[in-house]
Amino acid sequence: MPRFSVIVPAYKVQAYLHECLESVLSQSYPDLELIAVDDCSPDGCGAIIDEFAARDPRVRPVHLAENQGLGRARNAGIEQASGDYLVFLDSDDTLTPHALRSIADRLKETGEPDVIVYDYARTYWSGESVRNVVSAQLAEDGPAPFRLEDRPGLLALLMVAWNKAYRREFVEREGFTFPPGYYEDTPWTFPVLMSAESITTLDRVCVHYRQRRQGNILGTTSVKHFDLFEQYDRVFAFLDERPELACWRPVLFRRMVDHLTKVFARRDRLPRGCRAEFLRKARAHYRRYRVPGAQVPPRSRLRHTLIRWGLHRTYRALQGAAALRRLTGKLAVKLLRTARTTALRLHYRIQLRLPLRTDRAVFAAHDGREHSCNPGALEDAFRALAPHIRTAWLARPDTAAHWTALARSKYLVNDTDFEPGMVKRRGQILIQTQRGTPLGHMGLDLQERPAAARDLDFERLLDGIDTWDYVLSANRHSTLVWERVFPGGYTTLEYGHPRNDVFQKATSADVARLRASLGIPDDTVAILYAPAHRDHRRTQRSDVDLERLLRRLGPRFVVLARTHGPVQQGARIIDVTGHPSVEDLCLASDVLLTDYSSIMFDYANLDRPIVVHAADDDWAAYEAARGTYFDLRSFAPGAVGRSEDELIDIFATGHWRGSRSTQLRTAFRERFCPYDDGRAAERVVRKVVLGEEDVPAFVPLDERHPVPSVAATLARSPQATVPQPTGPLTVTDSL
Repeated sequence: MPRFSVIVPAYKVQAYLHECLESVLSQSYPDLELIAVDDCSPDGCGAIIDEFAARDPRVRPVHLAENQGLGRARNAGIEQASGDYLVFLDSDDTLTPHALRSIADRLKETGEPDVIVYDYARTYWSGESVRNVVSAQLAEDGPAPFRLEDRPGLLALLMVAWNKAYRREFVEREGFTFPPGYYEDTPWTFPVLMSAESITTLDRVCVHYRQRRQGNILGTTSVKHFDLFEQYDRVFAFLDERPELACWRPVLFRRMVDHLTKVFARRDRLPRGCRAEFLRKARAHYRRYRVPGAQVPPRSRLRHTLIRWGLHRTYRALQGAAALRRLTGKLAVKLLRTARTTALRLHYRIQLRLPLRTDRAVFAAHDGREHSCNPGALEDAFRALAPHIRTAWLARPDTAAHWTALARSKYLVNDTDFEPGMVKRRGQILIQTQRGTPLGHMGLDLQERPAAARDLDFERLLDGIDTWDYVLSANRHSTLVWERVFPGGYTTLEYGHPRNDVFQKATSADVARLRASLGIPDDTVAILYAPAHRDHRRTQRSDVDLERLLRRLGPRFVVLARTHGPVQQGARIIDVTGHPSVEDLCLASDVLLTDYSSIMFDYANLDRPIVVHAADDDWAAYEAARGTYFDLRSFAPGAVGRSEDELIDIFATGHWRGSRSTQLRTAFRERFCPYDDGRAAERVVRKVVLGEEDVPAFVPLDERHPVPSVAATLARSPQATVPQPTGPLTVTDSL
């Protein structure tokens, strides 16, 4: 008896079926049977199912003699199922990696409930992926399992069969089956949830719900949308048979009205000429199932009134009025923005003619956040060493105060260009801090790299360079690159990166505080996963299966995930993508896992292990799209994994912190971290603001003492060791 029976009905989906079935069979939890039902599909679905059955004994093909529809095809699958739990998956959707393992773990954790509800994400043909907007209902806080009356908010979720798993014995005992027709999920899902003695939730995306451009049943114009009335008749008939469930009638009534309104409002569902008839039937259903005295939410009262009285023309008129109101509102907003922009430009021109304020400095960063990165560290140094200079942070270009500060402040500090239209005045000093040490091509080198350059205006770039007075550099490599790709008359200050000063000044207490604030358990090794942005990809995705990595390494490892796309979910994966301080994340972690991100140059200042994931094909794609200044694989800051398995081996065998990795990191630091000794910001302020020529001398690398990581402390302790993974793993030859 398998743990899961995954039932996949297929009809006219030959383009998507292979990916769907593969997503099931490739699950890391193999205890399953895949019941693929060919609903007499006229295309190649039946042949595809037979091909999968021939190569994998877990596939059980079912071929129907005639087309039955989605509901009855599922019923045919249920009849063949032998698993503990039933999982339904539409044939154009996919299971996410490790979904069944997560579901199995949650089922065991919560005592084998009748139903488990999990999350999904809509995936569009454009490549965009959007998680369910009411996913908060799936929070795992509180007692579990529970009954529906304990968590009625679950009814706010999409009422479909494929975002749940059902205990087969429960389904058979209650006699649940799918009806024919459109909206077959409605008379299945409501009765199942209302009847279940035990329900649990899983706050994890387990299904990718494909949003097809064409071919979606619910997006097809057809009179079959009238099936919705019969489906709700079935649901209310179920309630009539079970008086103990009568308390759900008001809720179900409101859901029915909302559902009917949604179908009526969609222009692509009902054929022309059928809309009035649909509203008449909706009116009859309203009167038939209305619960006298039941409360209607204020935001739903208008819809209820229109349905109750069948006001077809009124409904259409209100729809037109609402569309006109939206159009008018958009036009008004556009006019107001134009007027505001014109007023701000005039204000800025006036401010440019007023005297410069020599005791003012303004700061800005590329991400628009306040007090971050190199400009933020320099602002701290201004306040400490030049208190007579008043500082301000530019974050709202739509205000008059922003343009006043930009026009009249003597010192301008940024790590990117200021807004278009900014004028550099005589007497102003602009400090360009840059955003890190370059590995990928920058500036004028992007002229032949359209994927990376995107819409970069090179003429505007050169105009901006002409306003720079000083450019900060952390090493000779950066200096040589900046002066070539950003040609201008500025002065390069090879002083180090101000944002890295904190690495030399932080204490063990600071590290402990940061780890506690991020929820990192004591005596665990925290891996900071920070991959680079891929210019050649429309959507960003992780190239490392973090759940698999953690599963192989054991419970004493956690991952801090700072990615450019959706973060994998897991008990030991902490999403820190939105954390305001990258420096804090570096301090809180024990090892950096990256690919080509410039964060490695900063992290090396901590003298903590760095592991690089650089698969041959991925490196080739990155190098082709962005271009690189040196081969990272030949001069890496630590161990290099060319595949995910090699990456696991590096951590499992301890090579991530071994002597060879230490040697590589030492050479890397000597080349790229000679000046980051904790006084970079001080040197800049003393040179530029205070006019001192003799800035503080640089502290040699071997005399610096950065704060140790938790992993380093554990490794030195005779009573404790860095946690090691379980399971047979080998060291790869590439190490």
